[in-house]
This record gives sequence, C-alpha cells and structure tokens, in this order.
Amino acid sequence: MQAKKRYLTLLSAGTCLALLLYLGGVRLRAARHSPPGSRHGPRPGGAERPWPRFPDALRPFAPAERPGPEGGGRVSPRQRRDASAGLYRGRRCRMESCFDFAQCRKNGFKVYVYPQQKGEKIAESYQNVLAAIEGSRFYTSDPGQACLFVLSLDTLDRDQLSPQYVHNLRSKVQSLHLWNNGRNHLIFNLYSGTWPDYTEDVGFDIGQAMLAKASISTENFRPNFDVSIPLFSKDHPRTGGEKGFLRFNTIPPLRKYMLVFKGKRYLTGIGSDTRNALYHVHNGEDVVLLTTCKHGKDWQKHKDSRCDRDNAEYEKYDYREMLHNATFCLVPRGRRLGSFRFLEALQAACVPVMLSNGWELPFSEVIDWNQAAIIGDERLLLQIPSTIRSIHQDKILALRQQTQFLWEAYFSSVEKIVLTTLEIIQDRIFKHISRNSLIWNKHPGGLFVLPQYSSYLGDFPYYYANLGLKPLSTFTAVIHAVTPLVSQSQPVLKLLVAVAKSQYCAQIIVLWNCDKPLPAKHRWPATSVPVIVIEGESKVMSSRFLPYDNIVTDAVLSLDEDTVLSTTEVDFAFTVWQSFPERIVGYPARSHFWDNTKERWGYTSKWTNDYSMVLTGAAIYHKYYHYLYTHYLPASLKNMVDQLANCEDILMNFLVSAVTKLPPIKVTQKKQYKETMMGQTSRASRWADPDHFAQRQSCMNTFASWFGYMPLIHSQMRLDPVLFKDQVSILRKKYRDIERL
Repeated sequence: MQAKKRYLTLLSAGTCLALLLYLGGVRLRAARHSPPGSRHGPRPGGAERPWPRFPDALRPFAPAERPGPEGGGRVSPRQRRDASAGLYRGRRCRMESCFDFAQCRKNGFKVYVYPQQKGEKIAESYQNVLAAIEGSRFYTSDPGQACLFVLSLDTLDRDQLSPQYVHNLRSKVQSLHLWNNGRNHLIFNLYSGTWPDYTEDVGFDIGQAMLAKASISTENFRPNFDVSIPLFSKDHPRTGGEKGFLRFNTIPPLRKYMLVFKGKRYLTGIGSDTRNALYHVHNGEDVVLLTTCKHGKDWQKHKDSRCDRDNAEYEKYDYREMLHNATFCLVPRGRRLGSFRFLEALQAACVPVMLSNGWELPFSEVIDWNQAAIIGDERLLLQIPSTIRSIHQDKILALRQQTQFLWEAYFSSVEKIVLTTLEIIQDRIFKHISRNSLIWNKHPGGLFVLPQYSSYLGDFPYYYANLGLKPLSTFTAVIHAVTPLVSQSQPVLKLLVAVAKSQYCAQIIVLWNCDKPLPAKHRWPATSVPVIVIEGESKVMSSRFLPYDNIVTDAVLSLDEDTVLSTTEVDFAFTVWQSFPERIVGYPARSHFWDNTKERWGYTSKWTNDYSMVLTGAAIYHKYYHYLYTHYLPASLKNMVDQLANCEDILMNFLVSAVTKLPPIKVTQKKQYKETMMGQTSRASRWADPDHFAQRQSCMNTFASWFGYMPLIHSQMRLDPVLFKDQVSILRKKYRDIERL
C-alpha cells in the first residue's frame, strides 16, 4: 500500500515538471520571435509593461559616428567607450564600501587639492570651487594629513562639445600617484554627456570616487555617497552673494502672477516634451508660461507652426519683472534635469514648482524641499494651476520664507555650495556628532552650527524656542588685562568688584595678557564669586575669544580692563541678553558707512542715530561664539588681528551678524562713558591714536572682502529700563542707579 502511494506521488511530480517545462518553452519561443517594441503581455490591473530601455552603450547597432547639433563635432567609437566607462562602474559604492575612514579619524576632516599641472587650463567656475576649498578651515597642503582629495583637473564641464572640455582626462587621472582608484576622492561636475542623449557619465572611469554633481538622476545617484549640487552659472559669485529679494512679508502673500516661466523650447529630443506642452496651461493673465524656439543657428529650419506666435509673446514680457512679481515659478527640466531657473526662483522668493521627474534635488540628503518647493510631476502638467491655487496663504508665506533661508544659507555663492558639500561628507564620516534635520533646515543652518562643539541643540543659542528652554541665569565675566597691576586704585580692580556684586555673576576670569608676571594672589580684591586668573600663552588679542573650559555658563560678559560699569548696568544688560541670547548686547556702540569718495567701507565712533556694532569691551554674548570665532574664521583674519593688536571686537561683530542676520542690541549707557574711557591710562593713547583708527578702517574692508559682503546691519533701537527717565518716584524704579550715573 505504501509503495503504491510512493509511485503515485512520483508520477504526479513528473507530470507537473513536464507541464512546467512545456509551458516555459512556449513562452520562450514566443518571446524570441516577438518583434522589437512588442509587449510581454498584460500586467495585473490591465497595464502593460514595456521592454526595458537600454542605454546607448548597449545598443548593438549604434552608428559608428554621430553628428553634433550643428552638423560637426563627430564622436568616435573609442571616445564613446571612454565616455561611458565611468557610468556603470562603482554603482554599488557607499561610504562603508568605497571610503577609507581611518585617515579621517586620525587627523580629522582635512581636504587636499592637487597642485595645478603645467599647461592645464582651469575654467573660472572651477577656480572658484578650488579657491573655496583652499580658503576653508578644512584645507591642508599636506596629502599625508588629508581625509579627502579633490582634483585640480577641471571636471566641471564634461560635455565633449564644450570649449571647457578637458581631453584625455582618463589618462591624466590614472597617472596621479594618489588616485588609488578614486578612493576618498571627490569629483565636482556641472555638465555631463552631450547631444543628443545627454547621458550622465563624466567621460572617464571615476572608480570609487564620490560625485558632487548637478542634474543627477535618482537612478544614478548613490545614496549616502554622492552629493547632488545645484546647477550654477559661471557668473555665480565666489563668496558672499546677493541676498534674497524678499524684503518684507506681505499679507496675503500673493503677487501679480500666480505662476510664471520664461525659457527655451526644444522642438525635438530629450527634454522637449514638458516645455512643448506649457502652452496648454498659459492663460496670459496670472499664469504666464513663455517659450521661444529662437535659439541655435538653424532654428528656423526646424520651427513648427507655433514658433512665430510663441516668439512674439515671449518678447512682450521682461523676465526679471515676472520673476519678482510671481508667487510660484515653474522649474521644468531642460536638456538635463537641472536648470538655472531653480536658483533664480529661490533668490527671488518665488516658490519653485519642480517639473523634472527623476531629479535628485540639491543637497536632498539634508534639505527638506517640501518646506520650500512644490514637487510636481511632468505627466500631470495640466493639474499644476489648480494644485497651486489650492495652497493656503499661510503655507505660501512659509514656503517663501524658507526659500530665502535656503538661498542665503547654502546657495548664494560657490563657496557656500562647496562648503555645504564638504559638511555633508563630514557628517557621514563622524555620524556620532552629525547635524540633524532641524539644524540643516532652520536658521542659521548647518554651516554655522559646528557639531564638534556639541551634539545637544540646547548648547546653541538658536534653538531655545524650539526646545522650550532658556539660557542659564548666570554669566561668566572675562576681563582682558594688558596693563601691569601697580596700584590698588586701577580701573581693573574697581571693575572686578562691581561685576562680582552682580546677582547674576557666577565667576570672573581674568585673562592676563600682560608682559609682566602675574600679580600675587593677595593683590586681587576679595569677592563673593570665584576669580580665576589665566595667563595667556601667546598673549595675542584673539586669545580673549578662545573657548576656555573654565567658562561654564551660557553667557559671557566680555570686558576691557579699563571699562567703567556699575553693578546695576551689568544686571540690566544681562537681563536684556536673556531675551536675545543669539545676539551681542552691550554698551559702547559704533557704526559703519559706505564712503562714496573712496569707494570703501568706513568706520565711525560718532554718537549718531544708528549703530551696527557693540564693542566687546563691555558686551554680553553666548559662549558658543568663542568656539565659532576660533574654529570657523580663517587663520588669516585672526593673524591680522593679532599683528595689529586691534579689530578683534569688529571681527566678532562681523561674525555674529553674519550668523544671525541681525544687528546687536545697545542698552542704556551713561553719556560720559566715552570720555571716561578716554581718561584712563592704559588705552587712552590707543583711542586717541589716528593710526589706531586707520587700522580699524582697514580691518572693516578686509573683513568685508573675506565674507564677500557687508554682514553688519544698522539699528536705531536702544533698550532702556521701564520707567527710565519717567517722572515718577525713583523708589518705584528697578534700575534706579542707572539714572544717577
């Protein structure tokens, strides 16, 4: 009985196997005899699946040579093989498999730029990229210390028809003794591929190198390895850059036009479908989408029936006027996925409406583009107008404000684009201290929040509101001493006693930058708070802004040794700072102005109706700015300050205003403050010295040059205590002593 069951089981299995082989053979024969372009058959749900589209490099019958767009510029098979070599290798690369972390963890995140080779020309755009790296805090001239390597060979434009195209790049790269198959290398690229296919290969084998590439598709983008960057023009500023065009928030946030676009229309070829269909949405009123066929040498040979009408309509509108008066800006793909319209819309506070299916948006690894743009679908073009009309005004205002933040934080200059790229890679390497999404997408942005300082958001002055926190209710006073202690009546001792009496003072640090030895301990007055005397090793001006471990409070009260302040003034200034912890709050104010005759920035200490600086001789700010001053600013600026023994206060104001985009805050000050300082012995000669003033003028312009713009902002606001100078009893006033000074 059991044997009979086994025979039946074997017979059933054999029958099933034969049936499967028969049916499979039928499908194989049918597929083999199907003509190109035929379908496999119906998919579930009734949809049919087309045959996969193979890239050009796999087409067996591709012609040996292709004409260029103008009939010239033929590409040989060997050139085409070389061009596609880098497209398919290293597809599986990730940081864990194609990057060596050992050198980075040993020496920190340092970037080495290869020296320029003789006879090699570098386009201005790539020169700006390299200059941004060499001017950053990441740069090292020693390849042995480097974590990341960047080629000096120009890789930005890899379109073979471009005059900036570098020939024989494959052999040149392979000859570099540090190349190591591209490991720990970063390649910058804006244009790749050429007419008519515009593929994304860069024309040489990149090996295990990372790509910082514009117009990269999600298909070819290697997550957590490549970096998508924006397409920028050759005129994009190297540093600084223009501010966004949103000067004030209008309610409701609607402009003259709801949706605009003005650009080329391609009649045939890749990227032509979407732009050819824009006329269906254009209504000539609040939706103005203009295209022109009038580009290229032989456009008239290929124009269609709509070209003349489109060209006439195109000439009626000024692009800048449209851009600045539109709520939404359409950003359709061109020949490549990226477009200059993207950055133009961001700067103009015109919310980008993306129509470029498959584009990996710039810095998508860290930027949440849903907060600043509308991500559309090319296949649903006709639904775009109704979609954007349905967006609530509150959302439009939020989108517009975010465009301005992102523009100024990451995109307004080549330097910011390059530094953002490097910071993203650094975060990958040191994941335990990497910045989170809130830091990247909220003011002041990832470039000014250094994770080496702290991984806790509450340690930075910008996120108290987000976290529902307040800064600590005490401060550390740092007194910069440069004069020998020869008398018990010196201003520094009086200052020390007055500050120590403040109810908010936690400790006092005296930074001894004098050439004379430290005074004996008994020479310092007895106080109710600890007094720590630190002898400066280098005794330079920048040492007053070092991030000393002794500073345990959030707030730092920075003081010159000859400052004259009362305890009441100190208390009031600190109370004001607690409401503005990201800004400099203090007493002595200065201003800047543009001198038209000399065409340079000027510095003034005159008492005027506005100011743009609060000097750190008597100011309160967050201790994070000590760390930022030391580790963010370049050595060249700090060396200049130290050599002149001047301008450190101006540089700190530049830095804080650049980060916050806000002016400092001046508090109530006794009128004789300036004369009092002039009357002291230690620095009187410096304040009266015309060379000292001339140096500060020079510093202003050097600092503005490095930042790429003037970050200082004028203010006419001064904060006084409530009831200040009011005709009420002095006993009713909290800071009554200020009026008596």
